[in-house]
Amino acid sequence: MLTIENLTVDLGGQNILHDLNMAVPAGQVSVILGPNGSGKSTLLRAIAGELPYGGSIRLEQHEIRAAKAWELAALRGVLPQSTAVAFPFTVAEVVRLGLRAGVNADQAGIVHAALAEVRMQDFADRPVQDLSGGQMARVHLARVRAQIWHGGPGTWLFLDEPVASLDIGHQLEVMQIMRAFAQTGGGVVAVMHDLNLSTMVADRMILMKQGKIVAQGAPGQVMHDRILTEVYDCPVRVAQAPPDRAWVLPQAFGAAS
Repeated sequence: MLTIENLTVDLGGQNILHDLNMAVPAGQVSVILGPNGSGKSTLLRAIAGELPYGGSIRLEQHEIRAAKAWELAALRGVLPQSTAVAFPFTVAEVVRLGLRAGVNADQAGIVHAALAEVRMQDFADRPVQDLSGGQMARVHLARVRAQIWHGGPGTWLFLDEPVASLDIGHQLEVMQIMRAFAQTGGGVVAVMHDLNLSTMVADRMILMKQGKIVAQGAPGQVMHDRILTEVYDCPVRVAQAPPDRAWVLPQAFGAAS
């Protein structure tokens, strides 16, 4: 369980997150959504232990601010929006960085399996500088997966815009990876922008605006015209597509309602 109580985050003298409260169960995919500047990435960075905060963030009984780095590394893998590689590592070497000391460090085959999961196994010996942006994004996802390869209860994936640079086919693959990880009993928390992809995979949706949580719950509780129009400050209409997943169609300016 990930539990957040009265969370506040100040950066550069400005209050970014305001008194947030939520409980995120393991074994589910939870997606954080909202417009640019709403505090989504800041929230994920605080959960990952990268930012000072007020209030409480507890991950599997660990208060994040008090946990040691190795304790957090054993619990969760974190994929930031972007990661720069300053040295001429190969793809396999980058993924191997995700293998933590102890449980997974000496287990053969994890690097190859993690690359195969994102369909990058044929690039294992290629320098990362030769990759496209989308390929690099998939390699970093493989690195994060290698860190907590076996999943299961007590493990978590924290992903910040994991499909931003991917085509639709690879976006769907990432959605499947998230879903499969949750099915092992692990928890997934992902910052997303695509409402339609989010409804495909999310068990729980958290909508943010101006550093506050506006709505949270199952997609059917959150995906409503009024809520989304308020959050995104533009006309939004939610329709129902078979079998029972919502899809979102922004309304053209001036279109008849």
